[in-house]
Amino acid sequence: MVASKLFGAEDRAAISAAVAAAEKKTSAEIVPVVATTSDRYERAEDLVALGAALTAVAATWTQFQRFVPSADWEGDPELALHLPYVLFVFAAGWALGLLLAKALPWLKRLAITRKTSLARVLIAAHHAFESLHVGGTTNSTGIVIYVSLFERRVCVWADHSVSEKIPETEWEDACATLTKALGSGKPREGFVEAIRKLGDVLAKHFPVQPKHVNELSNELRILD
Repeated sequence: MVASKLFGAEDRAAISAAVAAAEKKTSAEIVPVVATTSDRYERAEDLVALGAALTAVAATWTQFQRFVPSADWEGDPELALHLPYVLFVFAAGWALGLLLAKALPWLKRLAITRKTSLARVLIAAHHAFESLHVGGTTNSTGIVIYVSLFERRVCVWADHSVSEKIPETEWEDACATLTKALGSGKPREGFVEAIRKLGDVLAKHFPVQPKHVNELSNELRILD
């Protein structure tokens, strides 16, 4: 699923409004981000391709390989399949495996460990935090709620002022809400509810201040 196709104009407007409503209660800045994927996972594609290539060679060998009489009546029997043909089958299987890995996300996910997936998502969330300048707020109270569709993961990356006061466990409810909604095909509702919960947590530690200025855009940031 491509992130930009999952969220239409109405969805983006609803999420932006949810951020605005949450920030009426807190001086923190909430930035929602959704990415199609957090990494290209080329190694996983190679593993799928290798598996397809070996399967193709094994199937071909089992089905067609046999001994045939030598052209020389005094010679030993020869293999029907020679090395060039086997290499061709391997290359064709590899190419097919790559195509399948790119076309079928579930197949690529089979070649990715949970540890690797989580690490890539956290790295991408930090990169989004930096590239979107969420760490540049006056009081260092910006947070990113980051969704990576391919990995099916949600996480929160907070600036140091927020992290010092609020443990990561405080974000679990919001992340679980959004994860469940995405799995149910309700991404807009999930984002809206998760943002509301984030706002409630932030308001306890960073209540809105007089003359508070909105430093970051409320829009949903989409990374295809």
